[in-house]
Amino acid sequence: MSAMYDTILVPTDGSNVAAVAVDAAIDLARRFDADVHALSVRESDVDGERATAAVADRAEAAGIGAVTAVVDADGPVYRAILSYADDHDVDCLVMGTHGRTGLDRFVLGSVAERTLRESPVPVVTVHEETVVDRDLDAVLVPTDGSAGADAAAAHAVDLALATGAALHVVHVVDVTVLPSDGSGAVLGELQAAGRQAIDSVVDRAEAAGVSTIRASVLSGAPYQAIVDYADAEAVDFVVMGTHGRTGINRFLLGSVTERVVRLSDRPVLTLGDRPDS
Repeated sequence: MSAMYDTILVPTDGSNVAAVAVDAAIDLARRFDADVHALSVRESDVDGERATAAVADRAEAAGIGAVTAVVDADGPVYRAILSYADDHDVDCLVMGTHGRTGLDRFVLGSVAERTLRESPVPVVTVHEETVVDRDLDAVLVPTDGSAGADAAAAHAVDLALATGAALHVVHVVDVTVLPSDGSGAVLGELQAAGRQAIDSVVDRAEAAGVSTIRASVLSGAPYQAIVDYADAEAVDFVVMGTHGRTGINRFLLGSVTERVVRLSDRPVLTLGDRPDS
């Protein structure tokens, strides 16, 4: 199959978390023989030329083609990032979040959050504590059977095929919504629905030729179960849709995906329920 990513965009402001994003972008570019575009959006006293030149130097040392750009923020920063991505046919964005600094939360209205919400291409997010492993051996995709989860599953299958990684498919039964009496009938229905959602992804992966597939129905608070599973199984990438079964066409504050993005120590690739181009 052709490379999944030919052009990878990494916005940078020279910060520590941006440096982690650069690591992840260069590793992806090396794996897919892609070019890296380093972008700095000028909105403060950040030295964009220096920040982007540093990325170019690191890419060159890794044998990867690099393009640098510094643009003025004519409006919100995330719009400048998405505009650049559109103008240069970017296949994937890699960027840092605020991570666990300050208030220990993913900041609503931040550049990363708005980019995640509106990006038409996959976005890989990292924070300062993210473990970027050059060996991409295991990809995790949670599913709830929604259109957003199906799009994420399709991308995860492609990623596993392209890298030879094992594909881990999980569904989390949200025990926080169960009746206080712990009704066994309701639990059984939720588990059955979870198995059905998982089976759909497993069937897709098997038909595509993924060599190693692991499937599990978990229980707990969904975001915590996903983060714990990723840690326990040492997965290298978590792939998730930004839209679940909410019926609300936006990235939700407090949603499962948002919490995984800010809490996981693994890179998280998110994408909306759009067909892959």
